[in-house]
Amino acid sequence: MEDLIPSLAVYLLILTRVTAFIITVPLFSYRAIPATQRIIFAALLSWMMVYTIDAPTLEIDGTYLLLVIKEATTGLFIGIIAYIIMSAIQIAGGFIDFQMGFAIANVIDPQTGAQSPLLGQFFNVLAMLLLLTLNAHHMLLDGIFYSYSFIPIDLLWPHFGEERLIEFVTRTFTMTFAIAFQMSIPIVATLFLVDLALGITARTVPQLNIFVVGFPIKIGVSFLVLVTMFTVLIAMMRKLFEVMITAMRDLMLILGGG
Repeated sequence: MEDLIPSLAVYLLILTRVTAFIITVPLFSYRAIPATQRIIFAALLSWMMVYTIDAPTLEIDGTYLLLVIKEATTGLFIGIIAYIIMSAIQIAGGFIDFQMGFAIANVIDPQTGAQSPLLGQFFNVLAMLLLLTLNAHHMLLDGIFYSYSFIPIDLLWPHFGEERLIEFVTRTFTMTFAIAFQMSIPIVATLFLVDLALGITARTVPQLNIFVVGFPIKIGVSFLVLVTMFTVLIAMMRKLFEVMITAMRDLMLILGGG
């Protein structure tokens, strides 16, 4: 019984970090997955990690409660930074929908329960399928496993207050919008030229109802450009996965003081 208590203390700490990670990271936090299955998956994953992580002997006391808070915060940080990177896909869809005129026709995102742009939701589903196809979800699980190499389980308080962390989060937000702009700029720029052409047409042919004609033209041109740029979008999504994994690793380095 005395040997079981230290192992149980380590297991609970690992379970805290893994659970906090799963409820925030893309794919595993999908609301379509029942909460019971996510809890069981986190418990099994934590149980396997207990036997592969070198952890010191821990006692359940006041310091242990601080370790629980640290583990929960660490898991949330790692999962949220991955979610921020992946949100570039929906932001790009929002940019395109605004130019196409679909901004008023939002749908419910099953992952967050909030309203999401039509193309943003389409891109998000496509990205999740590509994530599974490339086995990138294995890299996400590797991230939470190897996080103990950067942030040991007995580290009482990571470097949350460092200036590097604030700069890293700010840079990540900026990079997310830059990636979203790069993904959407071919269609957005094309639609800008279509708007310009429709404006010239409206001035030269006043009898033409440009609002009735322009809307289907913009939708048709958007889908033509989207089909043409499909391979480029897939390549950018693959690059986005690499950026997500790199961002998770850099965050672990900062939190671990590396």
